[in-house]
Amino acid sequence: MPFWTTPQGGTGRDPKRGFRFRIQITGIDAGNSSYMWYAKTVDKPSLEISTTEHDYLNHKFRFPGKTVWQPVTMKMVDPTDPDIGATLSDIVQYAGYHPPSQIDDHTSMSKSDAITTLGDVIIEQIDAKGAPIETWTLKNAWISKVTYGSLDYSSDELTELELEFQYDWAQIDTPKGQSGRVGADSRTSWWDGNDPYGTNET
Repeated sequence: MPFWTTPQGGTGRDPKRGFRFRIQITGIDAGNSSYMWYAKTVDKPSLEISTTEHDYLNHKFRFPGKTVWQPVTMKMVDPTDPDIGATLSDIVQYAGYHPPSQIDDHTSMSKSDAITTLGDVIIEQIDAKGAPIETWTLKNAWISKVTYGSLDYSSDELTELELEFQYDWAQIDTPKGQSGRVGADSRTSWWDGNDPYGTNET
């Protein structure tokens, strides 16, 4: 197991840094780059496991319950080309939202359209050379909230927009599969739909 002082060529001497990341949403054309260079911040996925309690006499026993993945929030500036305000409005419209302007328009949003229109949401942490060292892919992601920003005469800040993504689960990939779990194998993906441990593992 490498320590902080492991020399170059080792695998653990430079920890992951919060400013080394890039984001790709395959349903959004980022122009000359496949990555959203105008992104500012993004949450990494997080999950919460509920607890079920059972009381017996003066004892309390706890059991793991449902696993729920929490929303991911992303902030970006609007570079005008592409126009992110227009882009997000277009994605929401193609997901099925239409204002009630016509009495015969009975369309509504569907999960299938919302997922397909947005495309894959991929968050990569990279090392000092730009190589990915941790990749998150939001599975069945769709936009649940759009904040178009605020305006202020006294501010000269860049206009920010904020997105919130809902998803069913997230897949994580690492290039070397360096799990610190005792007895772990060298796999490089987790929650990718495969179960290398067997469905009956306890």
